[in-house]
Amino acid sequence: MRHPSILDRTGTALLIIDIQEKIFALMQHRERVLERAVTLIQGFNTLEVPIFITEQYPKGLGPTEQKIAEALSGVTAVQKMTFSCCGEPDVLRKLRESKIQQVVVCGIECHVCVLQTVLDLLGTDFQVHVVVDAVSSRETLNCETALRRMQAAGAILTTTETVLFELLEKCGTDEFKQVVKLVK
Repeated sequence: MRHPSILDRTGTALLIIDIQEKIFALMQHRERVLERAVTLIQGFNTLEVPIFITEQYPKGLGPTEQKIAEALSGVTAVQKMTFSCCGEPDVLRKLRESKIQQVVVCGIECHVCVLQTVLDLLGTDFQVHVVVDAVSSRETLNCETALRRMQAAGAILTTTETVLFELLEKCGTDEFKQVVKLVK
């Protein structure tokens, strides 16, 4: 029997929060966050695990970062005005309709939209995994403090590779070979 905090692809989804051109340009560790977010998208696509994405006030903050939008091909962003993705009814509705129990979260800003979303997801009985190498804020202290707060509230802190290998569960498959190429 597997530990209940290990990701199970039948009930997991990736939620990409607000990685948009104008504000993303101000983030710490942008290159790493962009690379890891794209790796997560490619891995989730390989494993046929659902992906959801949001955009915060796109009129002001611009569209989703181009490399992410290209990797998503066909996934439409839910536009929102609330900081928490849960303030937009479509997000929770889509997660519930897809029978999601575990939500893997990446995005920006860690101490605003990511934090509020994670806390609200936890408050609505989702298990939340925050990908620490795929979140950022303009200031490091804000991001670090938010991660500590999320963990104290019950979120599971994880990394891109950990997420993908938990979802894989075993080696020796074609999926495994494809995912290994993504993380090399």
